[in-house]
Amino acid sequence: MHRKRLPIGIQTLREIREDGHYYVDKTGYALRLIEEGKYYFLSRPRRFGKSLFLDTLAELFSGNQALFSGLEADARWDWSRTYPVIRFSFGGGVVGTRAELEAKIREQLALNQTALGIRCEQPTSDGAFAELIRLAHANTGERVVVLVDEYDKPILDNLRDPETARTLRDGLRNLYSVIKDSDAHIRFAFLTGVSKFSKVSLFSGLNNLYDLTVDADYSALCGYTEADLDAVFAPELEGLDRAQIRAWYNGYNWLGEAVYNPFDLLLLFKQRLFHAWWFETGTPTFLVDVLTERGFFTPNLATLRADETLLSAFDVDHLATEALLWQTGYLTFTGARQIGARWEYRLSYPNLEVSAALNDSLSKALIGDPGQASELTSRLYDILLAGDLQALRQHVESLFAAIPHAWHDNNPIARYEGYYASVFYSHFAALGLDLVPEDASHHGRLDLRLRFNGAIWLFEFKVVEIAPEGAALAQIKARGYAEKYRAEGLPIHLIGIEFSREQRGVVAFETETLI
Repeated sequence: MHRKRLPIGIQTLREIREDGHYYVDKTGYALRLIEEGKYYFLSRPRRFGKSLFLDTLAELFSGNQALFSGLEADARWDWSRTYPVIRFSFGGGVVGTRAELEAKIREQLALNQTALGIRCEQPTSDGAFAELIRLAHANTGERVVVLVDEYDKPILDNLRDPETARTLRDGLRNLYSVIKDSDAHIRFAFLTGVSKFSKVSLFSGLNNLYDLTVDADYSALCGYTEADLDAVFAPELEGLDRAQIRAWYNGYNWLGEAVYNPFDLLLLFKQRLFHAWWFETGTPTFLVDVLTERGFFTPNLATLRADETLLSAFDVDHLATEALLWQTGYLTFTGARQIGARWEYRLSYPNLEVSAALNDSLSKALIGDPGQASELTSRLYDILLAGDLQALRQHVESLFAAIPHAWHDNNPIARYEGYYASVFYSHFAALGLDLVPEDASHHGRLDLRLRFNGAIWLFEFKVVEIAPEGAALAQIKARGYAEKYRAEGLPIHLIGIEFSREQRGVVAFETETLI
């Protein structure tokens, strides 16, 4: 099979098509969007191919037929008509003030004026934008295509400074309101970014956008499907375990077909190693800070529920934790149901990469000593592999003893009820093992189930200031949590762990093994 070049980091259709790179044909989606509507918005996590899709739209409307040879659009598009295309991208650099935002917009306007051979005279940026649209229509006789990439980046770069973020949001709102006011001159508009700011806060003047973010028909608009791997990347699959590829990198879903993150797969094909490629391109420091500052119970990350309103509640003044996790790609949809007039979504990690890497970051933040946390995680794997329960007890005691007293004293997170269970869960989850929090049976919910190395490990946690000592293991036995696993014929380790907030550590660790 003929191997092509891997388009790692390439966001332009021309370079991909002319230089012999692999290309997953998304032009069918582009045609459907153009046929069905006019104004669109799409939110997707970083490095999912949003910029490439916008570039594909630009080349299509510009009539560059040679780039589409053999693609779905080739035979279906009217190549006799071309349209003026105006493109904005806020992806490059960091904007930190309203003046810098204004300069960035002016720069983008200048580039578009040069490309279209137009000179605008209006003194304000929003006025010049409206003038550019009108003149482009008048000069060509065709209505204008407006494409905006990374529409939200100036705001996201400043979320730690809400006042600045609000100022930049207002500046962008002025710019985007021009699109609706120019409706008579616009053929098609597409805006995309990572976050899904509410229409009230950012698009109050552009309330006619159709939001594609949670549309099952467009779930695979960005990203690679299983079929894409077989049809396009077959030459790269030799020597790689397909089930392992799926476990590591598949699973992103917007209520339709699940997809892989393109960046992950391309780096896998290049390096031939399973690694957290996507996660490491954007360390989620802000996200980890939010989760720890708010005392988020990390075992809930695997089984979260949220309604439609909550997931859309993303703005400078109200950053819902669930919305932040979902929109940035650290959680994805695993199901949905309608409850009366309300839609409820189930959220979980998309795959092994995100689950392990995010919990590794959380574990280091919760413990307060990243170096010690990393060393302890490596040691944990060897202990579990040996199945040594006494060594596991010593390890768990060492884990909590490693938390610096100064860190413990200065962080309210260390005093909330779920802190100990969160440290324990994220410490285990960082290994990427088969771990299930809140494991349900008809007897109740076990705190944590681990399946590893031919054994079942059942964990129950208690804080002795809340529950009496000796309650953890007793609860596992009294409620028969092991019964659902008996038929598997594997050793079952029952482990009750009790913590003390006053003593800042483990005060009881009881085990029993059923064979």
